[in-house]
Amino acid sequence: MNTLCKAALYSAALAVLAASAHSLVAQAAAPTPAPAPATPPPSAQQMQNPFAPAPAPPLPAGMTGSDTSDPRYTLKPGLYDAGEAASGMKHVAFLKKPDAFQITASTPDDPKVQKTLTQLGMAPGMKMPPAMQMVIAQLAFANSDFAFEGGHLFQGNFYGINIWDISNPAKTSLLTSLVCPGGQGDVSVYGKLLFMSVEMPNGRLDCGEQGFAPPPAPKPGERPSRTPPADPARFRGVRIFDISDIKNPKQVAAVQTCRGSHTHTLVVDPNDKDNVYIYVSGTSFVRPTEELTGCVDAAPDKDPNTALFRIEVIKVPVAHPEQAKVVSSPRVFIDPRTGALNGLNNGGAEHGDAKAKPEDTNQCHDITVYSAIGLAAGACSGNGILLDIKDPVNPKRVDAVNDPNYSYWHSASFSNDGSKVVFTDEWGGGLGARCRPTDPNKWGADAIFNLKDDKLSLQSYYKLPAAQGDTENCVAHNGSLIPIPGRDIEVQAWYQGGVSVMDFTDPAKPYEIAYFDRGPIDPKMLVLGGYWSAYWYNGAIYGSEIARGLDIFELTPTKFLTQNEIDAAKAVKVAELNVQNQQKIVWPNKLVVAKAYVDQLSRSKALPDTDITALSVSDPADSKRVAALSAILKAPTA
Repeated sequence: MNTLCKAALYSAALAVLAASAHSLVAQAAAPTPAPAPATPPPSAQQMQNPFAPAPAPPLPAGMTGSDTSDPRYTLKPGLYDAGEAASGMKHVAFLKKPDAFQITASTPDDPKVQKTLTQLGMAPGMKMPPAMQMVIAQLAFANSDFAFEGGHLFQGNFYGINIWDISNPAKTSLLTSLVCPGGQGDVSVYGKLLFMSVEMPNGRLDCGEQGFAPPPAPKPGERPSRTPPADPARFRGVRIFDISDIKNPKQVAAVQTCRGSHTHTLVVDPNDKDNVYIYVSGTSFVRPTEELTGCVDAAPDKDPNTALFRIEVIKVPVAHPEQAKVVSSPRVFIDPRTGALNGLNNGGAEHGDAKAKPEDTNQCHDITVYSAIGLAAGACSGNGILLDIKDPVNPKRVDAVNDPNYSYWHSASFSNDGSKVVFTDEWGGGLGARCRPTDPNKWGADAIFNLKDDKLSLQSYYKLPAAQGDTENCVAHNGSLIPIPGRDIEVQAWYQGGVSVMDFTDPAKPYEIAYFDRGPIDPKMLVLGGYWSAYWYNGAIYGSEIARGLDIFELTPTKFLTQNEIDAAKAVKVAELNVQNQQKIVWPNKLVVAKAYVDQLSRSKALPDTDITALSVSDPADSKRVAALSAILKAPTA
C-alpha cells in the first residue's frame, strides 16, 4: 500500500479513536529534495491488512537511507523472546505490563477485541479491516509517557497509570495500578499532585471502564459521524490526583477542555509559589457545545471563538487543587500583523511534493518549557515555535520555523545552556515503518537548531542510523538529556527502532554513542510496539515499551563515553523529573566531574602532556570544559 493510502487508513482509525498515537547518520541541512517516486497501487491483500509489509518506495534523488549492515537490522522477531543488540548500554531489568493493561488477544474476532472496540464507541459490525481492529484494540492498552518523583516512577498508559518503586532500579517493583481509561495517559507529578492527559472519547469522569454506548449506525448514504453523541459523563481534559497515599491515588479534580488533552506540560512559575500551571495540547476533534459549553468547531474566519488554533492554560492552586480551572486560551498561532488566528502553516511542499498546498497549523502536539531561561519550544504539527513564558498565563510566540523535510512536528528538547533546540518529526504518526533502508534520513528525524536572540536556525538532522524492517513502527519520539558535563547528550525512543543515545554538542555533526534494540514483535504484520519514551533519571535510563512493559538500562563505557563521564552524570540527583518541564542541570564540584572534563579534553586532543595551565584551546566546547574544570580544581568537594 502506498504512503498516502496508509496515511488515510491511519487517519481514519485514529479519527474513530479520536486520539492519535501520532499522526546514526547525521546530515547537514540541504535544499528541498526532489519529489519521491510514485509507489505501486495497493494490492487486495494490503487493503484487507493495511499493516502487512508493503514494498518500500525507492529513495528520492539525493537522499540516503539507513544502514543495513548494522546488527540491529537482522534481529530475531518475537514479543518476549526477540533478539537484542546493544552498545554502550546494559539491560538491567524488564517488567511486563500488569494483567489489567494487557489485551491478551491474538485475533480480531476475540471477544476481548470486540468489547474494547465497543467501549471506544465503535458500533458492532463496523466495517474495518481485521488488522486495523487489532491495532486499535492494542492502542487502547498502550504504555505511554513517564514522570518521576523520589523513588517512584509513574508510567502512563491509555488504560490508566502504573506506579513503580524504583528506589533500587535493578529490583523495581509495582506499587499500584490505577485503571482509568481515556488515553493517552501522559503524566506529570508535582509534590503530592499527579496529572494525567485524557483525549479519547471513552474517558469518563468516574474513571469507569465501560465507556459509552456506540453511536447509532448512519442512515443509508450518510457518512459516520466523527463526533460521538454528547454525554455529561464523558471526560476529556486533565485529571488531577492526590497521591499523598501513593498506593491509593484519589482524583480531586477533572478539568474539561474542548479538544481533550493529547499531552500536557507542567509549568512552574519561579515568582508564584502558590500555583502551578498546565499547558494543554489538544489534537483531537472539538466536542459539541452540548457536552461542554463554549466549544466551537469552526474555521477562524467563520467564528473567532473557535476551539482550534490555541492551547489552554490551567491554573492549579497547590493547596486547593480542586479549584483548578482553565484561565486562558493563548492564540499562539496568530499573525501579529493581521490578527488572523491561523497565522502559521507548514509551508507546503511536504517531503518534496511541490504540488502540496500549505496546511494551517491549528494545534500543538507537545510543548517543552524551560523556565530558567523564560522560553518554551512548541512542536506544533506544521511548525516548531518558540514561546516567551515569563508570564506563564499568557505565553507569546517569538519565533516559528517550518521544514519541507518534516511531516509532523512532535516534541522538543533544549540543550542545558539553552543555545540549541532539538525538534522531532513523527512522520507516519508512530504507526508506520519509517526507518527502512529506503526511508530518507531527513524524514522522521531530529532537526537540531541553534537558538540565539530568540531566533531558531537549522543546523542538521539526526536519524537512527540502523535500518529497521517493514513491520517495525519506527520514527523519532520522546527523549531527555543525560547530564554528562561538557557535552549535549540525549537519550531518545524510536518505537521499535529501540533506544538511541545522541551527542549533539556540535549541532552540525550529531552522532550516536550508544543504543539498545530488539527485533520486530511480528515479522508478518506491523504491531504497535517499541519505546514511547526513553528518559534518564538519577543514574539509569528508563524505557516505556508500548506493548511489553518497562525496561531499565545503565550506560557502559565505550570509546565514545568514559566511566568518569558516566559517574559524573550519576552525581547529578533531582527530586522530581517531568521531562517537558525542563530543569537546569547543575553539577556538583566533585573530582569525578573534573575527571570527566579531563577525559573529554584528552579525547578532543586539547590536553597537552605538560599540565593544565598550559592548555590552549580554540573549540568553544573545550573552552567551557576548561573553565568548569578550573573551577572544580580550585574548590573540589569530594
